[in-house]
This record gives sequence, structure tokens and C-alpha cells, in this order.
Amino acid sequence: MGSAVDLETSTPPGEIRAQLEGWEGVDVVAHPPGPREKKLLVADMDSTMIGQECIDELADYAGIKPQIAAITERAMQGELDFTAALRERVALLGGLNESAIGQCLVERVRPNPGAATLVRTMRARGATTLLVSGGFTAFAEPVGAMIGFERVEANVLEAKGGRLTGAVSGRIVDAAFKARALVEARDRLGIEPAAVMAVGDGANDAPMVVAAGLGIAYRAKPALAEVADARLDHHGLDALLWGQGITRADWVLG
Repeated sequence: MGSAVDLETSTPPGEIRAQLEGWEGVDVVAHPPGPREKKLLVADMDSTMIGQECIDELADYAGIKPQIAAITERAMQGELDFTAALRERVALLGGLNESAIGQCLVERVRPNPGAATLVRTMRARGATTLLVSGGFTAFAEPVGAMIGFERVEANVLEAKGGRLTGAVSGRIVDAAFKARALVEARDRLGIEPAAVMAVGDGANDAPMVVAAGLGIAYRAKPALAEVADARLDHHGLDALLWGQGITRADWVLG
């Protein structure tokens, strides 16, 4: 299946994007000269590796999805302080039976096309993979295991007596935390920024996407799309393997 074209040109990456983006059904990943295959993948979860916003879906079990989804959308657009918006939404979930999380995972949460193939192929080729989510460990840990991530960072929903308390326990995984996690993982591996790829969809992913050598905006909000190196608007996440020069014969299908 001819789903990618690889062109070599002396044109700067920014000019390539300007000339080629906007073609119907075409995603453009432009690189400077040199090795393209990445050694570290850092990815957001909600609306990136999976097709859902978990807190919105969980809110549906409490009968308040429209109220919480409206806050989520404004936070992802960069219109609200992320931490304040997170605490506000979690507070609205106070009293919900903790069992709703497992039910939501089974009934609602699905990986986006190509997510597992991207992660498993990169791992098979020696890359390190990190799922870093402004959502919750109760979702991120099983999702990370399902898709194939080595490590997961997310917020902890507090529960007592089988019900959510309406609070988050411990540190908050916000935009600064995500970028810091990327830099720490990169430095621990002893690799250059050019060997790092980050993928996200919302404004709170912007710092980590900017910190990566190749920052990808996946079906993204304008605040992220404006600062990313490339946009993935039409194809599955496995297209990022083509973008690294990894041909389909070498993919580990998810």
C-alpha cells in the first residue's frame, strides 16, 4: 500500500510545511538532514493515544458530562489554567462510585488507530516510551499497558470507602511536568533533543512538544498546532513510523 512518499530536498523544513500542508488527505513531516529515527517517544494520552477524554466519559456515569466536557474543552484550548480546571472537574466527581472507572475503561476507552503499532515498533527498535497524562493513573496505567508503554506518569484520583473524594492526591501532571519529564528522560538516556519525538493534542502539551526534536500535533487544538513541528490530521499514529523512515515491513502491528 503506497501510503507514504519520502522526498529529499534542500528546502528548509518550515518552507516545506508551508508549501505542502493543506493538500487534501496529506500529512507532512519535514526533517532537517541527518538521522530520523527517534530514541525516545513521549506521548499524551487523552485524545492522543486514545480517542476519548477519560474525565468527560467518567462524568457521564455521574450524569454531568456536558458540564465537565465544557471545562475540559476550554482547558485544552488554553483558555483556563490547567491545574485549576482539573481540580474543579475532579471536585464535581466527588461521591461517584469508584467502580465506574473500571466500567468506563471497558465500555468507553479505545486506542486511536496506529497507537499500539507506533509504540510497539519503536520499543522493538530500542526506543524508550513514556506516556505522560494530565488524566489519571486509574486510566493511564491500564491504557499504557494495553498499548505497550514502558512508563506512565499521571494524576492520582483520591478515593475512600469505594467512592471518589473529589480530590487529586499528590503532584499535578501539568504542562510544566510533562516538559520536565521529557527532559529528564532524555538526559537519563544521554541523547540529543533531535532523537526525541513528542505527541499531543492540547495546549498543555505545547511545552513538551516544543522541547522535542520532533513535536507532533495530533488532531490538535490551534494553540498546539501553531508550535508543533508537524501536524497529523489525516492518518493514524503509525504514520509517524513512516516519518522516521521505518517502512511497513518493519512494523510491529498492534
